[in-house]
Amino acid sequence: MKPTRLISGFMTVGGWTFGSRILGFVRDAMIVALLGTGPAYQAFIVAFSLPNMFRRFFAEGAFNMAFVPMFAKRLEGDDNPKGFAQDAFSGLASVLLILTLAAQILMPALVFSMASGFVGQEQFDLAVLFGRIAFPYILFISLAALLSGILNSTGRFAAAAAAPILLNVIFIAFMSFAVWNGGNVARALIWAVPVAGIAQFILVWGAASRAGFKLSITRPVLTPEIKQLIIVALPAAMASGVVQINLLIGRQVASYFDYAMDWMYTADRLYQLPLGVVGIAVGIVLLPELSRRLRAGDEAGGRHAFSRAGEISLALTIPAAVALLVIPGPLVTVLFERGKFTAEDTAGTAIAVAIYGLGLPAFVLQKVLQPLYFARSDTRTPFRFAVGAMIVNAACAVGLAPVIGWTAAAIGTTIAAWAMVGMLLWGARRMGDTARFDDRFRTRVPKQILAAVFMGAVLMLFRLPLTEALHTDGVRYLALAALVAAGVISYFGAAHVIGALRLSDVKSSMRRGGSAG
Repeated sequence: MKPTRLISGFMTVGGWTFGSRILGFVRDAMIVALLGTGPAYQAFIVAFSLPNMFRRFFAEGAFNMAFVPMFAKRLEGDDNPKGFAQDAFSGLASVLLILTLAAQILMPALVFSMASGFVGQEQFDLAVLFGRIAFPYILFISLAALLSGILNSTGRFAAAAAAPILLNVIFIAFMSFAVWNGGNVARALIWAVPVAGIAQFILVWGAASRAGFKLSITRPVLTPEIKQLIIVALPAAMASGVVQINLLIGRQVASYFDYAMDWMYTADRLYQLPLGVVGIAVGIVLLPELSRRLRAGDEAGGRHAFSRAGEISLALTIPAAVALLVIPGPLVTVLFERGKFTAEDTAGTAIAVAIYGLGLPAFVLQKVLQPLYFARSDTRTPFRFAVGAMIVNAACAVGLAPVIGWTAAAIGTTIAAWAMVGMLLWGARRMGDTARFDDRFRTRVPKQILAAVFMGAVLMLFRLPLTEALHTDGVRYLALAALVAAGVISYFGAAHVIGALRLSDVKSSMRRGGSAG
C-alpha cells in the first residue's frame, strides 16, 4: 500500500491548528475584553456552542467517524470512492437542512437544554436570538468536515487544517469593524459565525475539487452503502461526541452559579490549544491511516502507527497538562485579564484551567484510542462506553455541586474523561497486538512523566521572580514568554537526556512515512 507520512501529517495538521489557536487567543481576548462576563457574553457562549455541539455529531463526530474508514477502504481498493462520497455528501446536506429548519423553531427549547438557569433573565432571550443567527453554521461546517475527511484520506491535510484560521480572522475582522464603526460588538460577533462557516466550506470544497472530488448537492439516494453508513454512524453520535455531551452537562450545572459558565468557557478555550494541536491532529491523521492498513492486512504497520501516535501525543500533552496545573494564574492573567475581564474572573478561570489540566491527557488519549474502533467500523462499543462516561460525569457534576459549588462541573468532566479512557483500553484487549502499545511506548511514557515533573518544578521556581512583571502592562507578555521558554527548554532538555523523546526518532518516522520499524 502507498504509505502515508504519518508524523509529517501530524505536524502539518498540528502546525496549522497551532496557528489557528494562536489567532483564537487573540479572538477570545478581544471578546472578553469587549463584552466582559455578562449577559451578552453568556448568550454568545450558548448560541455558538449549539451548532458546535451538533457539529460533533454530524461532522467530526458520528458521520465522519463512520464515513472516513469506509471511504478510505474504497479509496485503497479503488472501489468507486467518488460515487460513495457524492452520495454521502448529498445525504448529509439533506439531513442538515432539515435540522437547521427545525432548530429555528425549537431554539427556545435548545437554549433551555443548555442553560436552564438563564430562564427569566436577559441572557435567555438574547441566546435564543443569537442561536437562530448562528445555527446555520452547522450546515456549512459539517459539509466542510466531510470534504476534509476526503482530503485527509488522500493524504492532503493542509487545506482542511488551515480552514479554522478563517473563522478566527472573520471573528476578529467583524469585531474590529464594530468597534471602529461604533456598532454592537455582540451582534457583529454572532453574524460572523455563519459567514465563517461559508468561508471554510468554500476553501475545502475548492481543495477537494482540485483533488478530483468535485461534489455537489443532488437528490439523496438511499443506497446499500449509505444504509450501512447510517447504521455505523448512529451509535457513533454518542461515542465521538462524549466530550461535548459532558461539557453540556457541565454548562447546565454552571448556569446556576454566577459567572461560572463564563469562567469555564474561557478555561475551555485555553486547554483547547494543546488538545487541538495534539489530540485532534492525531485523530485526524490516525483514523484513515489505520483504516487503510487494516484493509491491506498490515498489522505491524497499524501497531506502529498506533503506538507512535500515542507516544508523540503524550510527549506533548503531559508537559502541557503540568503547565496548566502549575501556572494557570499567569496564563489567564496575561492572555485574558483586560478591559471588562477582571481579577475575579481570572481567579475563577484559573481554577477551571487547573481542573481541565488534570484531564488533558485523557482527552488526548481518547483521540488516539477511538480510531481503533472506528477503523473497524465498530461504533457500538464506544457508544456503550460513552454512556458510562456520561453517567459518571452527571453523578459527579450534579452530586457534588451542592457541596463544592460550580467546580463540580469541571471536576465531573475530567473524571469522566479518564473513565472513558479506561473503558476504551479495556475494550481494545480483544483486538490483538494491533491495538496494544509497543515496548518503546511503554518505556518512554514514564520518562515523559518524569521530565514533565522536572519542568513543573522549574516553572514554580521561575514564577516567583516574575510575579510582578506578569501583572505589569507592557512587560507581561515578555514575562510569560520567558516563563514558557523556561518550561519548554527544561522539559525537552530533560526528555532528551533521559531518553523520553529524541528528535532523531521523529525524523526517522517521517522518512519511513509511518511504516513499521
